[in-house]
Amino acid sequence: MNRGSGKSSDETLIEMNRTAWSSGEENNGFHTSSDKESFQLENAASMVSVVSECTSTVSVCSSHSSVIECEQCEREHTEPQQHLSNFKGVDKQQQSKDSVYFRDGVRRIDFVLSYIDDKDGEKKQDRRKEFEANLQKAGLELETEDKSESEDGKTYFLKIHVPWEVLATYADVLKIKVPFKANDIPAKKEVPMSWLFTPYRLPDHVMNPEPDYFTYTFDKSKIDFFLIEDKETFFPPSTRNRIVYYILSRIQYSKDDKDKKGIKRLLNNGTYTSAFPLHDCRYWTKSRDSNCESERYSLYKHWARFSSFYKEQPLNLIRKYYGEKIGIYFAWLGFYTEMLSYAAVVGLLCFIYGVATFDNNVWSKEICNETIGGQIVMCPLCDKKCGYWKLSTTCSSSWQSYLFDNTATVFFAIFMGIWVTLFLEFWKRRQARLEYEWDLVDFEEEQQQLQLRPEYEIKCTSRRLNNITQEMEPYLPLTSKCARSMLSGATVLFWISLIIASIIGVIAYRLAVFAAFASIMKDSPTNKLDVVGSLITPQFATSVTASCINFVIIMILNFLYERVAIKITDMEVPKTHVEYENKLTVKMFLFQFVNYYSSCFYVAFFKGKFVGYPGNYAYMFGKWSGLRNEECEPGGCLIELTTQLVIVMVGKQVWGNIQEALVPWLRNWWVSRSARNHPESLYSRWEQDHDLQTFSQLGLFYEYLEMVIQFGFITLFVASFPLAPLLALMNNILEVRVDAWKFTTQFRRPMAAKAHSIGAWEEILNMIAVFSVVTNAFIVSFTSDMIPRLVYLYAYHPGTEMTMDGYISNSLSIFNISGIPIENRPEEGENPDWYDSTNITTCRYRDYRYPPGHEKQYSHTMQFWHILAAKLAFIIIMEHVVFVVKFFVAWLIPDVPSDVKARVKRERYLIQEYLHDYELEKLKIQLSRNGQNIDQCTCPTTASTPMKVEMLSDCLT
Repeated sequence: MNRGSGKSSDETLIEMNRTAWSSGEENNGFHTSSDKESFQLENAASMVSVVSECTSTVSVCSSHSSVIECEQCEREHTEPQQHLSNFKGVDKQQQSKDSVYFRDGVRRIDFVLSYIDDKDGEKKQDRRKEFEANLQKAGLELETEDKSESEDGKTYFLKIHVPWEVLATYADVLKIKVPFKANDIPAKKEVPMSWLFTPYRLPDHVMNPEPDYFTYTFDKSKIDFFLIEDKETFFPPSTRNRIVYYILSRIQYSKDDKDKKGIKRLLNNGTYTSAFPLHDCRYWTKSRDSNCESERYSLYKHWARFSSFYKEQPLNLIRKYYGEKIGIYFAWLGFYTEMLSYAAVVGLLCFIYGVATFDNNVWSKEICNETIGGQIVMCPLCDKKCGYWKLSTTCSSSWQSYLFDNTATVFFAIFMGIWVTLFLEFWKRRQARLEYEWDLVDFEEEQQQLQLRPEYEIKCTSRRLNNITQEMEPYLPLTSKCARSMLSGATVLFWISLIIASIIGVIAYRLAVFAAFASIMKDSPTNKLDVVGSLITPQFATSVTASCINFVIIMILNFLYERVAIKITDMEVPKTHVEYENKLTVKMFLFQFVNYYSSCFYVAFFKGKFVGYPGNYAYMFGKWSGLRNEECEPGGCLIELTTQLVIVMVGKQVWGNIQEALVPWLRNWWVSRSARNHPESLYSRWEQDHDLQTFSQLGLFYEYLEMVIQFGFITLFVASFPLAPLLALMNNILEVRVDAWKFTTQFRRPMAAKAHSIGAWEEILNMIAVFSVVTNAFIVSFTSDMIPRLVYLYAYHPGTEMTMDGYISNSLSIFNISGIPIENRPEEGENPDWYDSTNITTCRYRDYRYPPGHEKQYSHTMQFWHILAAKLAFIIIMEHVVFVVKFFVAWLIPDVPSDVKARVKRERYLIQEYLHDYELEKLKIQLSRNGQNIDQCTCPTTASTPMKVEMLSDCLT
């Protein structure tokens, strides 16, 4: 925004008076109760004439001649057109396809409403008539495009312009910060070797769309205190549309019922079909209008194309065009992606270590050795339908497991605990810098009274005195609030219970069909296939079908719960928009947490842990159910957790990106298919945007949710899969550009909104960070075989030299086949051809128990208790080490950079100094004028009480 020290005149602007609003007067849409003051136009009749389709500039020209040369026609290189004072009958074909102005080419379109006249739409017509009349009384200027001029021949477009006086009034009320002095703090010195980053940088005119100023909240009474060069461009379009939406959300549309107000309700009941601000041009080419900023084109060219994936993001331009709330999301996503690159490199190195030490894997060699693993007969994995099998059949899965289950796993788990802390602490610093640069310091405190939701004011009929402001405000009684919260909490618990029940159902399905698949697939033709024959096993078939069922259940529950969460959050009647989003965030995340992570938690901490032993197996619902608890895959539970993590995480990411990119594109293609057959000049800027998809109020919420769920995958279970950060990094590089492309090309321009942080997501990330230390410590201890191997290496190895030789035989217990109950033994024909019951009298199973014939047969050996003690000791040591380092790092890194603190102090000092000088100068001028006129005229003085202006806000945060 180009701002200078010059001041523009306001000779042609609408003058508005501040008048008290009494209960007997008509509600102009600013307030909801009779105890609030409001703004009114001094003369409603003059307002009607002003908001006609002519401006002061054209009126002056038309007083000399009825035919003028339109500035827009000059810009478009067309022949001069005849413009009447009311501009009716203008040929639409002569308007630029990128025009964002009224027909006069002077007044900017700040917002557009569209509607269709229904045959039985008298009520809707009455609502629109009342609503638009109140918009005019509120100071907005309107212009309607007839349906005959729209490409579908049935849609009306109502264009809205906010004149300077209204902008200034609401900028004062909304406490919008504007520049008052150029920044005089010397720029930081360039980082050494900064030229290395040149290929990743964008041009300065894209990265820094606004000069650097000190700012202060706008005050209409001190207008010459601020740096205003041009009143038409002083407030950027994002601020203008934010102000318009603020007004639209408060305007009344019924004469009889004062609670019936707001554009949201008019959209819900079909009075209007859409409400949106305009993009400034087409995204693939610059606007032909020289007065248009063409910021959308710059964003597409430098940000939204995938060819720019290695470039930095133009955050200042994003913030200027879309507002701070969307800007802070992309700043967080970019920073998260940048930090992921470090975790991805370390994870890749750990994987490379596993590959490099592949030949040192003694236990896998023993499994694959025909004289060792080939001679070990394992007990059946299920009752009746599963036969005996040899350990050597798990050779390939054992090698695969080693790639992720080695000594580097422990190091990476500790590293990720520290990485999470660094990520969160450095983000706080980055966020603090953005808060200052984007004028969001003290945002919450300043906006506290400007955040009330209209729904809260309508539903809360009770009022009480605010001890801080000493004014009456609506409130929700404590009894009602508690009852609503209890009902909401019970509903969330019920739905989480549904998820747990569905997971138990899927586990029961796995147990029930495993034996069936084992019997059916024993002689299946697929076993003879060369490449995939060995992979198509009963375990594989069970896992695939169970995963499909689980996926369908997840999608159905997500679909239903999303609507339930919104309903119960509405029922709670949150006071502010921030509170509303935070409540919804907690509900949705709790549900998604259980929904997406429950299967991984089951594999990591429950599967294979409570199976019993041959002759005394554990059953899910008791022995009568016949559902014997699952054992781990032959290669161990860690490789199965890795597989589960990869499928869920990668599948979700791929599906999400396809859905985000493809679905909006197909919808837009379908909606605009008829418009492509029209000449370009007929497809106006507002019609183009009308055919785009609407970015919902919760659109950004789902973007955060997707990334936070991914963050959970790469932190909670990363010890099982060190390549998870690398997969997340690759996804996020694509995600940034897909989101940018979607915002720039497929969605209408969202309403600009302020946000000083990522909100409740920051606390959720902190919670995941702490929880991840615990989960990874347990994964290393109980899911991986790391601790049993170390105990064997240091305490139970044979001979005097430390070696892993004999580990496999040591880790398997022996059971006498004759002791297996009849109901558990394999049926006739289920055993393999090599099995001979006369020669094979024992089988092996994974556990540490005394052999048959021992005085403590089948009870746990001392080695089992040593391993358990070592596991618990490792958990305690790892947690304490990581937490001590985390707290030390958090203490060491300040949340706010020192240079930002200095700039904030400097700005506050300058505000006091400049305001003092400004008021002193004004007083001197007033005294000098009074001194000159004191002898010329003596007038009686009247006590004038300054009028206090106050407005409730639909704070756009």
